[in-house]
Amino acid sequence: CSSLVSFCFFSLPTASTNPKAALKSKIVAEFRPQSLIDELLLYKRSEDQIELKEKQLSTMRVDVCSTETLKCLKGKALG
Repeated sequence: CSSLVSFCFFSLPTASTNPKAALKSKIVAEFRPQSLIDELLLYKRSEDQIELKEKQLSTMRVDVCSTETLKCLKGKALG
């Protein structure tokens, strides 16, 4: 019985014998939280800009059927 226990104990896959475990270890070792934080902040800033522009457009009450109004808005957006 003890030989079965030792066999099971020594046959467990390790990071060096298991490619998935090695890959997971590599990912964890190379993880840089600051780059993730920077990307999330950039995404949040972009979402905030979209929300602001949507609010600005909703308060303008523009007739979207008017091509002249749309040209005017396009001109303002391009600078």
